[in-house]
Amino acid sequence: MTTALVVGAVAQQATESVSYWTLQSVLVRGWGPLLRAGLLLFVGIPAVWLISRWIRAYVARIYNEQKGLVFGKLIFYPLVLIILVSVLRELGFSLAPLLGAAGILGVALGFASQTSVSNIISGFFLLAEEPFQVGDLIEVGDVSGVVLTIDMLSVKIRTFENKMVRIPNETLVKSQFTNVTRFPIRRVDIPVGVAYKEDIGRVREVLFQIAEENPHVLMEPEPLVIFVGYGTSSVDFKFAVWTKREAFLRVKNEISQEVKRRFDEEGIEIPFPHVSLYAGSMTEPLPVRISREGDA
Repeated sequence: MTTALVVGAVAQQATESVSYWTLQSVLVRGWGPLLRAGLLLFVGIPAVWLISRWIRAYVARIYNEQKGLVFGKLIFYPLVLIILVSVLRELGFSLAPLLGAAGILGVALGFASQTSVSNIISGFFLLAEEPFQVGDLIEVGDVSGVVLTIDMLSVKIRTFENKMVRIPNETLVKSQFTNVTRFPIRRVDIPVGVAYKEDIGRVREVLFQIAEENPHVLMEPEPLVIFVGYGTSSVDFKFAVWTKREAFLRVKNEISQEVKRRFDEEGIEIPFPHVSLYAGSMTEPLPVRISREGDA
């Protein structure tokens, strides 16, 4: 059955239903049903919206924003559907033809919206599993940002560039993503390289002093100085400190800058690659001129 035939069948069913409510039926039944239908629409729907908003805020305050969002939708959509059905009954519409038309239209839409159905099912998995919540920082592929909403079709996040990115639920279910702020504390890893001539014990002592002096660094779990390996020009370490997730970027910047400043004070060399320029054996040596101050 083509889409045109389906639409035609739905239109025919709707036309038959509309015939139940004509000017003649209004005159026979009076204006009471019409007034009651208008009252349901203009009073019932705003009331349902207010109730769903209150339930969403209440659940979010007790549990979290994600559960509040879900409960608010579970209240809003069924109540709106009940109001619309009640309005149709008041207007004298026969629901049997409409239900038949809805069944035909539903079959057609099912074939045309398989992706949407997959996203809806994936949305239920995300809501049940709760791998992240509204307000969490997640990374999906090359996109990272704060979760704004978790809808039935997609998840919307706000990037650090203040852009809104919509990610289909099916993508999140099938692919790997990272919840950066799932836990209350995070570890900051800072690479540190020192010259081979330096006293390793002194280097560790200075690094631990830097961690102790920073008020945002946690002492439990304790900071770590992890040996990484022998580099081409340095002995490489990983300086790892723990902090609350809200202070991650602040601690990363402060510790990195403090390591450079303290190493300079203590005379600890941070080596860097040196490049030697060699002209080759078949070329003339580079001319070098040494002059004293005051020479022309």
